[in-house]
Amino acid sequence: MASAPTTAGAPVRRLTVLYDAECSLCTHVRDWLLRQPRLVPLELVPAGSDEARRRFPGLDHSVTLDEVTVVGDAGQVFRGAAAWIVVLWALREHRALAHRLSTPTGAWLARGAVLAAAKWRGGQRQWGGNGYRRADGWAYEPGRGWIHVVPGCDDGTCATR
Repeated sequence: MASAPTTAGAPVRRLTVLYDAECSLCTHVRDWLLRQPRLVPLELVPAGSDEARRRFPGLDHSVTLDEVTVVGDAGQVFRGAAAWIVVLWALREHRALAHRLSTPTGAWLARGAVLAAAKWRGGQRQWGGNGYRRADGWAYEPGRGWIHVVPGCDDGTCATR
């Protein structure tokens, strides 16, 4: 079996995953993680919460709301793609995938997945958590469907179908 991720020689024996409790994707992933068999215990704590601030006073909690952050029991901090890789490493059925993603090519793929999730989250924030907006002006808004937002009309009031 492969060795545990370490920082300055300290092996990881427990991980705390800080997730955005206001993000539907983040809470979906949280629920999925709770159902997975684990080789390393995971604690899931809402990012920016009083609990997160109490446990990790040295973290910039505004950053934890923008980028997935995982904290090891010895104070190791993993962000972005590295955070997802270490979480997958903690899961029984996904450890082999974590090892593949920790290679240079795998890290490129993991970073792409994290960027795609960030883009989706950005679209959710822009439309009040209910829609998705593409860079070419097309947007999906539940209740309205796909619309095209005219440049300079970011509030959607002059959208066309």
